[in-house]
Amino acid sequence: MSDLGSEASLDDLRSLVESGLSGLLTEQEPEDLYAPIRYVLEGGGKRIRPILVLLSAQAFGADPRRALPAALAVEVFHNFTLVHDDIMDHASTRRGRPTVHTRWDEATAILAGDLMMGESYRLLGQLDAVDTREVLAVFARMVQRLCEGQALDKAFESRPAVTVDAYRDMIYRKTGALIECALELGGIIGGADEVQRAALREAGYHAGQAFQIQDDLLDLTADSAGWGKTIGGDLMEAKKTFLLLSAVERSGADSDDARFFGSVVAGKALGERQIDEARDRMDRLGVLSEARDTVVAETELALASLRSLPLSGARSILETLILQLAGRSV
Repeated sequence: MSDLGSEASLDDLRSLVESGLSGLLTEQEPEDLYAPIRYVLEGGGKRIRPILVLLSAQAFGADPRRALPAALAVEVFHNFTLVHDDIMDHASTRRGRPTVHTRWDEATAILAGDLMMGESYRLLGQLDAVDTREVLAVFARMVQRLCEGQALDKAFESRPAVTVDAYRDMIYRKTGALIECALELGGIIGGADEVQRAALREAGYHAGQAFQIQDDLLDLTADSAGWGKTIGGDLMEAKKTFLLLSAVERSGADSDDARFFGSVVAGKALGERQIDEARDRMDRLGVLSEARDTVVAETELALASLRSLPLSGARSILETLILQLAGRSV
């Protein structure tokens, strides 16, 4: 690994995270507790959130190794939420592998997730030369927001009408709050002042919006080979997304489009053969272009917020990463 100074590369930082994760919770007994945790942490992923912590800290001149405990805490917590989300969503696979509650059982998945959450707090306690109370306050605020977002997401499943604004508030809580937290934790470790921390939170909010709306868009428009999931899967589960809710709002009252998309909002899932029709209707209504424009606008707002950080190689990499997340095709 190259010298981890202010110019450390994404590959350096990803390697640092992977190495750190491999050393966590290596206990062997009881096997039914620790094996699922190892299974989750070895499951791969882009490690976006911990890298955001490291880059944010670097942008203020901190050695990323100082920020590693916080980065690992964010990643362990993120994976804990996935384990519990999969139970709530009755999901059978995650990243192409059986979910924990499928491979083991629900009780094991709940307990493994609980320990992972506890591990995230233990890791935060390993940070040096920071105000631990401040770190815990930021982390606890994120936990509250994320749980609120998950509760809203579940409530939306049975709610007959959901506005686009309500959906965007939900995805801030469920998705954006953790990105916001990752950036702010790095800033705290690097010595960011209050104005800079506010800018990091703002960048996290907008990056989270861009990330989730792009995810919604890819669910319907991605190349199936690279996406790795069923194209149109959200509509086939009658899931309320930015695209579906925008289509409802853009459809004229009592129109054929209103009836078509309104039935999905009411819980009538589309069949695979209807996905092309749904995409064509959304395209005609301007929904797909609106989603793309929103991703671009939110990304620009995130980048504008990051410009208050000191000019450095780390800030440039951070800006590039935000652009890559918004522009990804898979």
